[in-house]
Amino acid sequence: MNFLQFDPMAALETNQSATQTYRNMLRWQAIAMLVVALVAGALAGMPAGISALLGGGAVIVGAWFAAKIAEKGQSQTQATAVLLNLLKAEAVKILIVAMILFAVFKLYQSLVPFALIAGLAATALFSGAALAKSQTPV
Repeated sequence: MNFLQFDPMAALETNQSATQTYRNMLRWQAIAMLVVALVAGALAGMPAGISALLGGGAVIVGAWFAAKIAEKGQSQTQATAVLLNLLKAEAVKILIVAMILFAVFKLYQSLVPFALIAGLAATALFSGAALAKSQTPV
């Protein structure tokens, strides 16, 4: 038995496919983003709500692209190939989030930075929580 080979899908320890897991993660992120946007909008007005949506949306778009890259590599079984695919997906996600945030800072004149960061943070935190709870459909 070669210890450098493993089944990445077995590591999920679920009966779900990788696609279902990614969809679940994106749903949980969307829910977190909407809750933060509603709270920010109620407490600080419409620009804060929109700012939270833009911050959370940046993470969701980045996560969607990362999930597509990760799905392409799900047939790989060598540890090196799996790791490189995951690193590539994470790099693309970070690049996309950075580009969207740059555009938001340049183009949205009514930006509320705290709300943007709150939306971004909540959505990013729910990425890990959603994967940990991937058995729980939304």
